[in-house]
Amino acid sequence: MLKTIKNKLIVSCQALSDEPLYSSFIMGRMSRAATEGGASAIRANSKEDIVEIKKQTDLPIIGLVKRHYQGVNVYITATIKEVDELIDAGCDMIALDATKQERPDGETLEEFVKAIRKKYDDVLLMADTSTVLEGVEAERLGFDVVSTTLVGYTSYTEDQSLFEDDYAMLKEYVEKISIPVIAEGNVKTPKRAKAVLDHGAYAVVVGSAITRPQVITQRFIKEIES
Repeated sequence: MLKTIKNKLIVSCQALSDEPLYSSFIMGRMSRAATEGGASAIRANSKEDIVEIKKQTDLPIIGLVKRHYQGVNVYITATIKEVDELIDAGCDMIALDATKQERPDGETLEEFVKAIRKKYDDVLLMADTSTVLEGVEAERLGFDVVSTTLVGYTSYTEDQSLFEDDYAMLKEYVEKISIPVIAEGNVKTPKRAKAVLDHGAYAVVVGSAITRPQVITQRFIKEIES
């Protein structure tokens, strides 16, 4: 799978329960549209969506399950329960929160990764991180790829962005991490997608700018009203 996505676009087809396009059927069709547009892979949320998406495309799927647990901020594939669901759905890679935030039941990230590897030793794992140090730690723990998905989405990175200071943060990710670094998060334009690849990202994930029409509409309105 890693060869398939190198220097290419991955499209995130996700819709949460409070969004207009929330439907496994719709996400399946969205994945077909992304496939026809030339995407190299799909990133998708939930067993139900992945099962439907696999009916619509032969592209590899990066799977995750977003589920909130009381008292913690980690919600992307937080426990082995979500991993089991994703394996059952047949996804090709599993993405999970690899930040330093507290996890359900006090489990450490290292313990979680060991539990996954013990049960599914050959599964590809993507580390969703918010800092370079988290990415470095993810590599140490044996993840196959590191993503920047959570930059700006943890309490300690709210003021940070991959795109400031001539992509300095992304450059640091690439310099300090030897496994593939996938750029994701606020890649709002084709120009940005090209730029992150030019600055060393192994691949780029784009979601909202392609698959969330309410967000796209808001950007048009904001520009018009300005």
